[in-house]
Formats: sequence, structure tokens, C-alpha cells
Amino acid sequence: MSRNLKVAAAQLGPIARNESRQAVVKRLIDLMREAADWGVDVVVYPELALTTFFPRWAIEDEDEIDSWFEIEMPNAATQPLFDEAKRLGIGFHLGYAEIAWQDGVKHRFNTAIIVDKAGEIIGKFRKIHIPGHHEVLDRPGQHLEKKYFEVGDMGFPVYRAFDAVCGMAICNDRRWPETWRVMGLQGVEIVFCGYNTPVGLGDTYDLDALTPFHNQLSFQAGCYQNATWAVGVAKAGCEEGFNMIGQSMIVAPSGEVVAMCNTIEDEVVVHNCDLSRSADYKRDIFNFACHRRPEHYGLIVERTGAEPPEG
Repeated sequence: MSRNLKVAAAQLGPIARNESRQAVVKRLIDLMREAADWGVDVVVYPELALTTFFPRWAIEDEDEIDSWFEIEMPNAATQPLFDEAKRLGIGFHLGYAEIAWQDGVKHRFNTAIIVDKAGEIIGKFRKIHIPGHHEVLDRPGQHLEKKYFEVGDMGFPVYRAFDAVCGMAICNDRRWPETWRVMGLQGVEIVFCGYNTPVGLGDTYDLDALTPFHNQLSFQAGCYQNATWAVGVAKAGCEEGFNMIGQSMIVAPSGEVVAMCNTIEDEVVVHNCDLSRSADYKRDIFNFACHRRPEHYGLIVERTGAEPPEG
């Protein structure tokens, strides 16, 4: 029997450094209203959806760094988004930079949440695979996520939402098979993943040229090997002089891309996801209980800080 979840990938074009939270939230609401016209159940927004991608700059002033982060959620700037979601009866997934106080210590995380159709937060995830660098490099652009974010401390939880088993990942997490498998072992049926993926920061051209291919490959392989849907959503375009890929997509448990944005601007694509397709693959080729044999995989050797082997 079919069990459908209609989802919208709500891609964002560039956000300027001086663009206010209020202006961005208005854009998010416009995308949500467009998705509502399609009768969707949930809207998925990108990573760091409320601001420009600030890790491209080396900022030293603590107050300025904190200005890119949210201390509470919802807050005065984002409450209209929560209110509109409740009015429309639509859930959403939102990525943002979070300040969390734990035992009197301030922590900074790259965070995402799931909000239900009543406007209530029902799930949270903090990015685990932090890319980039701590220090400024001598190259045209920077990727200083390690400077600004700690490794997430929540693991890869799944949540029951929208009559589905939902998981979350953020950007670089999508490249790592462990991300998908940990959620797959929990029976995940759909993964929400926002990203901001830059090109032209100083990597060689052959790496930059393959970035869209690797983006799509990561989603397709993760979905197929773990029998799950995924909604991958970008913040895209030329933002403050630096290019970020778009290619926001919805991927089926078969690994097939069933919808993809074709611009690098604000754009919505929609698909009615039949969750029973996930169950079909979980019962058959990726029936972990029947076919997975971790006890026979052999010894795993941790290589910490070592150079790759030759050859």
C-alpha cells in the first residue's frame, strides 16, 4: 500500500552579507507559500539558510562572530516563518548557525531542525563532518567552518514526523557513508539535507569540475544503499563574489533523481514520495537483518593523522 509524503526542496539563491534575517525569512515564506500551492507536507530549506555563508571570511571579533548565530529558535526574526507554517499546515526543515550554552560554556554548532505542521520543533541535528580549515590559507577564498563550528554532539538521530521516519544531515555529512548507514540502521525513510557547497576557492579545476557530479553521487549512493528517500537543498549562485553549486534534488530509494532545480536562484521543486518504495528495498536487497554481516568484515584499523599508504 502506498504511503505518500509530498515534499518541496526550497532552494535559495545568494544571500548578501548585509541582508537582514527579516528579509531572508520573507524569502523563505514566499517559497513556503509557493510549495503550499502544490499541497506539500514539508518544505526543506538549505544549510545556514538565514545568512550568507559567513565561513568564507576570517572574523576575529567575538561579537561579530556571534552575530551570525541564533541564540534561540524561534526568535523574533524567524517567528513569522513558524507562524506561517502553522497557518498553512506545512512542516519544514531549516538549517542555521546555533549558539548553545551547556554548563555555562558557549558552544557553536551548524544545526538543523524539523518543525511539524503545528509550528513546533520536533527534531534537531548538529553537523558532524565539519570541512575546511581552522586557519586562513593563502588562496583566493576561505572555508573556515572548523574555525566557527564544533563537531555535532547529537549523533545521527531519526524522528517520527509526517508519518515517516525522518533523518537529517548537513552538507559535508552527505559524503560519508557512515552518515547514511547509521540512519539506515534506524529504519530511516527520508533524509533532509541542506548544503552550501562552494567552488573556486583555490582547489584544482578538476576537483571543482567534478563537484556537481560528486554531490549527486553522494545522494544517490546514500539513498540506494540505505533504502531511503532524500531531499538535498542548496544555497546557490554567486554569493559575495564566490560561486556555490545548486542542483537541489529529491532522490528515491532506487537512487533515481526524481526532481532537481534547474537554476541557481530561489526555486521550488516538488515530488510526491511513496514511502512504500523504501520498504520494498528494505525487505529485499537491503534487508540488513538478512544480508548484512558486520561480524565478517574484518578488523578496522584507525589511522589517526597518518599519511595515506603508497600505491
